[in-house]
Amino acid sequence: MAALSESALARIVDLRHLRAVDLDELLEEEILVWRDTLDWDFRPSASLVRRFLDMQALSGCALVMNGHPVGYSYSVSEERKGLIGDLYVMKDFCTPEAEERLLGYVVESLVKTPFVKRVESQLMMLRHARVLSLPHHRHAHAYGRNFMEVELAGAPRFVAGKAIKPSILIDGWNERLQDEAAGLIADAYRDHVDSEINDQYRSADGARRFLMNIIQYPGCGSFYQPASFAAVDGELGKLCGICLSSLVQNDVGHITQVCVSQAARGTGVGYALIRRSLEALARHGCRKASLTVTAANTEAIRLYERMRFRKTREFAAYVWDGF
Repeated sequence: MAALSESALARIVDLRHLRAVDLDELLEEEILVWRDTLDWDFRPSASLVRRFLDMQALSGCALVMNGHPVGYSYSVSEERKGLIGDLYVMKDFCTPEAEERLLGYVVESLVKTPFVKRVESQLMMLRHARVLSLPHHRHAHAYGRNFMEVELAGAPRFVAGKAIKPSILIDGWNERLQDEAAGLIADAYRDHVDSEINDQYRSADGARRFLMNIIQYPGCGSFYQPASFAAVDGELGKLCGICLSSLVQNDVGHITQVCVSQAARGTGVGYALIRRSLEALARHGCRKASLTVTAANTEAIRLYERMRFRKTREFAAYVWDGF
């Protein structure tokens, strides 16, 4: 590992001073690391980074050593919130100092952005999360997150869980449910730890933007409607659960959102929805599926473990609030 701090040539450069070609080697390594570590095709996300770099429209910075970018981070801001989209340092140059310099630059830039009062990030490829000194630490909060996977190829059929009441119908996801699903998410995550990590869960308008992001953009993979389902309680005439899925490789699925109304918790709806999604992914030819979950959400983790998910990676979600 190169001693980055010993080089007087190591410097931070604004991304708007670079072109996509300047980050080619860096992005190609990141693509391989996402593939090898998470079985995830990062190429669509890398393509977006390249596109916005060439438009000089990407806010963030690169860590440049001997004239070559060896790390980068970028961010976006919307209304009163900033989002750190990614942070990656090449393996041969990845030290706590390198990650701290990138993170510090991006957070400081967002703090100085007019009207921004909150910053969120979930940085899957941060290697030194346990030892990092966080910028603006008095306003920083860290939340443990788990990346979990289940094998689908050759696995026995998922057994039926608790029988759900006859009035609940599970059917395929339809985009016409989006507004009702947004209300369901806001209700289900009220006072939940995940609403501390992602403030879009706190309102129907925010949840609507969240749904749009996971359905239309590649950050969580390519949305896969055949493995996405909704549960409706016919007696109440209300949506009571959703399970949305994506493809992160041609043969790897990802559960992007599982949500059950507070009234339907403990009734077997969550298990039934996830089971349907996993079976649909298996029929598609997926050899495995993954999901992420907050470590403090022990009830959800117990459910996933019953379905043979196992934790394969830990990472952190960071929030800076109240500047």
